[in-house]
Amino acid sequence: MRCIFSLITLGALLLLGDTSWARRDTLSAEQKTHMERIDRVLIDVIALADRGNIDAKPLVEVVAARMKEFDYTIVTDPAQPHDVELKVKCEQRKTWEGSTTMGSDADLPDSPSRLWKGPACQLGYFLNGKKMVWRKEVRTDFQDSQAAATLAKADDPTAYAMAKLQARLEEYDFPALLTAEWGQEARLFRLYDDPKTPVARKVKLVSLFGELFSVEAIPRLLDGLNGADRSIAKASALALGNIGQKDTIPVLIRTMQQGAPDLRASAAKALGIVGALHGDFTIVDPLLETLNTDDVAVKTEVAWALGKLPDRRAYEPLFNLQKALYRVRENDADPSLVKLKEAVNWSIKQIDTWEYVQ
Repeated sequence: MRCIFSLITLGALLLLGDTSWARRDTLSAEQKTHMERIDRVLIDVIALADRGNIDAKPLVEVVAARMKEFDYTIVTDPAQPHDVELKVKCEQRKTWEGSTTMGSDADLPDSPSRLWKGPACQLGYFLNGKKMVWRKEVRTDFQDSQAAATLAKADDPTAYAMAKLQARLEEYDFPALLTAEWGQEARLFRLYDDPKTPVARKVKLVSLFGELFSVEAIPRLLDGLNGADRSIAKASALALGNIGQKDTIPVLIRTMQQGAPDLRASAAKALGIVGALHGDFTIVDPLLETLNTDDVAVKTEVAWALGKLPDRRAYEPLFNLQKALYRVRENDADPSLVKLKEAVNWSIKQIDTWEYVQ
């Protein structure tokens, strides 16, 4: 029963993150196999100005160049053989196409926005002629292209808006998201292993390894966890938590207790997820030892972790911490302590609830 309760808790937590993994679970085996073998990508881009269709060639070149970063073969002639069709529609003034599905990806910053009326590019793909659910959108930082062009002393608002959208496509990592969507880990690994890949992009790739539950990525993540770059190390800890392999528990405990100060909170968060997934109560004592830290960020993640795997041993330490936090009224003015209160309150409630349903 404890394991079942932990899995339910973990499932609720995972649903708060990216849902590409859940979307892939809705695909047929044939579709998954097809996606994993995608190489030839047909690129179809349209550009719409207020006055109508305009030349989309500059946008086509950008999208093609970005997809080539992952070694895809690019096709621009629909008559030529292709495995998938990537559609991109860039508009000076976005037209409303109906309500988006609430929740899930619709809440993410790069999902299509029903309220946005300014310049935007929408990205989606067709598999065997069927429009797939995956949709992303990039937007400019202004809604009125005429006013923005005037402010920038640009003569043509259409050219100005399209140039800004082109720049967004050059910086937005839609090729990595598509590659993860299609389950092509090998292409992600090749870019991650390339020494020329910028650190910021490696951090994004690490998060995708976690979202894909990629067991094959674990050696890279362990190297990243122990590497010199803190952003990669923190992302690696969280990815290890998402992947959830039980044999990573010892290294997460060690990192939580002895790692660099800015890495310990991420390790504690990951430890709570992995421990809950496997119903492994050996993590409780290390978590309780670490709860005594003076680092508020670490203490907060430890408190959350203790609630993911409810155990009576954690009740008194958490209750004492709760009383200490509420004793000082000034704590309400400190955002970090407010978050700690939320974590402690939630975990105490989880323990109380578990004891009630036993």
